[in-house]
Amino acid sequence: MLALLGLLPGGPLLAGDIEIIDPYARASRPGAPTGAIFMSIQNAGTIADRLVAAKSPAAAVVQIHTHIEESGIMKMREVEAGIPVPAGGTHTLSRGGDHVMLMGVTQDLVDGETVPLTLVFEIAGEVVIAVPVDNARGQPARRAGQ
Repeated sequence: MLALLGLLPGGPLLAGDIEIIDPYARASRPGAPTGAIFMSIQNAGTIADRLVAAKSPAAAVVQIHTHIEESGIMKMREVEAGIPVPAGGTHTLSRGGDHVMLMGVTQDLVDGETVPLTLVFEIAGEVVIAVPVDNARGQPARRAGQ
C-alpha cells in the first residue's frame, strides 16, 4: 500500500491512470547546487494528461526541463507548457532529454537516499513520490586502465 502512495522507492507508483516507473535522481556533481530527476510516466487511461509542474523541499526551484539545440549547442530550457503524456502511452524523462531540474539544492543528493518529489498533472493532480538517488546511473562505462 505504501508503494502505491509513492512513499517507498522501488516499484511503480500509481495515481489514478498515471504510473511512475523507475524514477531516480542524480547530482550534477558531488556537492553541486543542481540535480535532475528522471523516470518514465505511463498513462493507462483513455484521456491524455500533462505533467505541468513539479515541486520538492530538496530544492529552492524545481522545473520541468528539456534539451534543445541552439546554434549547434545543446542547452537546457524550461518547458513552461508542460509535458504531454498520451492516453495509453508513456513519456520518458531521461538524460539528454526531458527531465525534472532541481536548482538551489537544499539537501545533498547522496546515493541510496531519497528525494521527496511532487509531480503535478493537469488531470491526475498531484502525485507524491520518494525518488532514490543513484549518482552512478547512466555514467559511461570505464575501460580497464582508466
